[in-house]
Amino acid sequence: MIRKLLKKLPTPFGRAAHRRTTPSVIPASQHNLRRERISKNAVNVVERLQQAGYQAFVVGGCVRDSLLDMTPKDFDVATSATPEQVRATFRNARLIGRRFKLVHVHFGREIIEVATFRASHADDAETGLAQGDEKSRQSESGRLLRDNVYGSFEDDAQRRDFTINALYYDVSSGHIHDYANGMHDIRERQIRLIGDPQQRYQEDPVRMLRAVRFAAKLDFEIEQHSAAPIPDMADLLFDIPAARLFDESLKLLMSGQGVKTFDLLHYYYLFEPLFPATEEAIEQNPDYSLALIRQALANTDDRIREGRPVTPAFLFAALLWPALAPRIKALEDQGVPTIPAQQQAAQDLITEQCQHIAIPKRFSVPLREIWDMQPRLERRSGRRADQLLEHPRFRAAYDFLLLRESAGEDTEGLGRWWTRYQEVGEDQRRKMIAELGDKATGPKRSRNKRKRKPRTAADS
Repeated sequence: MIRKLLKKLPTPFGRAAHRRTTPSVIPASQHNLRRERISKNAVNVVERLQQAGYQAFVVGGCVRDSLLDMTPKDFDVATSATPEQVRATFRNARLIGRRFKLVHVHFGREIIEVATFRASHADDAETGLAQGDEKSRQSESGRLLRDNVYGSFEDDAQRRDFTINALYYDVSSGHIHDYANGMHDIRERQIRLIGDPQQRYQEDPVRMLRAVRFAAKLDFEIEQHSAAPIPDMADLLFDIPAARLFDESLKLLMSGQGVKTFDLLHYYYLFEPLFPATEEAIEQNPDYSLALIRQALANTDDRIREGRPVTPAFLFAALLWPALAPRIKALEDQGVPTIPAQQQAAQDLITEQCQHIAIPKRFSVPLREIWDMQPRLERRSGRRADQLLEHPRFRAAYDFLLLRESAGEDTEGLGRWWTRYQEVGEDQRRKMIAELGDKATGPKRSRNKRKRKPRTAADS
């Protein structure tokens, strides 16, 4: 009901977020960000660019996170120098990107990303270049395909996505330059787009996902004018390249706030463009589907907080699992035996999902193995149980079985059986197998028997 009401909220047009022609300059005495919290390599890049006569600042998420007493994952620099000028300043620099040309300055394992001040693509459009020039290009729907129009310090601040990401820290003076009232929004703990939300989402629909990601990560609210257009514009994500959405999905769901992020995605109708088959399964069986997905994300969040390894394969297996069972049943109703039905349904589902999020084979293959092992865990006769224990995917498959049970799926105690089987000795294991009787065989695998022709005398 709340989501339906949200879709009816009026969407403002042309609402700029506190646009200024001069920045608010916050001296070091009035904020808690200190140079010592900035990467030494980032400081080095800024100072060398300034010494070469260019403007240069540490900018974006690292400034935002430092102000919030969070540890930044990386450090970005914005400068008046062009990418070619930056590369000429640093021997350890490399030009990257076409859609958005950047320079990576390498210091061992750390990379400092340096971007030239950009102007709004609309400024380029006024000169007639936006549709055809290699600097800036938009699709017919308004999506920004290329953005290499360079501009001033002010231009760069106004074309950034959110106010809290448009804060520039001068490592030399300690001042923070704020063109968009980002400091105010940090104090108010809110996510606000710079400029007209509809236009900004039209230019790059992934900004809707970024708004959700920052809201979950920072525990902020999305400001109402920035939130209002999202449900009606969520379908724009269907046009985003699947490879890009794979990268975004990892940032969304594997950064330690997966449960909160999923709930926001679902609330704003953003989950369906990412996982349409799963969204359909949620609508058909919400209690089980939501329980399984939230539990999988909660487990992932816990592992990330504890510093334990996580794999996208397991998480994608859980996110897609609710959509698999109905497809298996549909094939079984057509007369396809259980095992072939599961294999065909799994292949079809993964192929379909990769049209929306391009899951690489290094993750889709183990994903399939986790699924394929679920019915095999039921077949425990003879030495099968011991062979399964030695399988490289056993632990993931066993954890997945427990996940299914925690979501309310009835497996007749299969998870409890496998837990005990791993704990007891050899003699007790043989006894456990014997006690199973017919249950040890599990679902029967169909065999396509080849018809043999009667032998003739010539064959003898």
